[in-house]
Amino acid sequence: MSDEEIDEENVVVINKNISNNAHWYVVHTYSGHESKVAVTLKERIEAAGHVDKVFKIFVPHQQKIVVSEGKKRSVDEKLFPGYLMILMEMSDDSWYVVRSTPGVTGFVGMGSTPTPLPESEVRTLMKFAKMEAPKFEAKFRAGDSIKINDGPFKDFLGKVDEVNEEQGKVKVLVSVFGRETPLELDFAQVSQL
Repeated sequence: MSDEEIDEENVVVINKNISNNAHWYVVHTYSGHESKVAVTLKERIEAAGHVDKVFKIFVPHQQKIVVSEGKKRSVDEKLFPGYLMILMEMSDDSWYVVRSTPGVTGFVGMGSTPTPLPESEVRTLMKFAKMEAPKFEAKFRAGDSIKINDGPFKDFLGKVDEVNEEQGKVKVLVSVFGRETPLELDFAQVSQL
């Protein structure tokens, strides 16, 4: 999804003049296709002339730092893989345009009736998705064997004792002079064996 099609809140804006009868609904999509489906939905809604019924599409995602093979990289992680939210005024026509869009498998709700989400829940999700502090995600757990890639203990082998994802740190037990020595290292300084 390009930057022109999505604003800073991960929301595709179709029409800024929102009806008082509009509600947020959850749409189920193929997992991994959420952004593509959002762009396709926007195009189909505009082509069908339903911009007065469908207003916004929200694809909840957040930047996360992943450490893999001793390297940090930022990834865009979907908060709810396979789902997106859509602000729309429900009618037979608008329901059909959304439901028949390639990649959409249906609305979330009771039986065949889509259930609207409370506005407060959607606002909370939007705030959470906008949080700027990226989260670290380690590819290892306590007990895993690792190799230190950087620092004074480079090339030493050890075992993970504790993982602190919030700080991006790992406590490693390394054998130095025959004794287990605990070291606190950044995720980027170690790699899994």
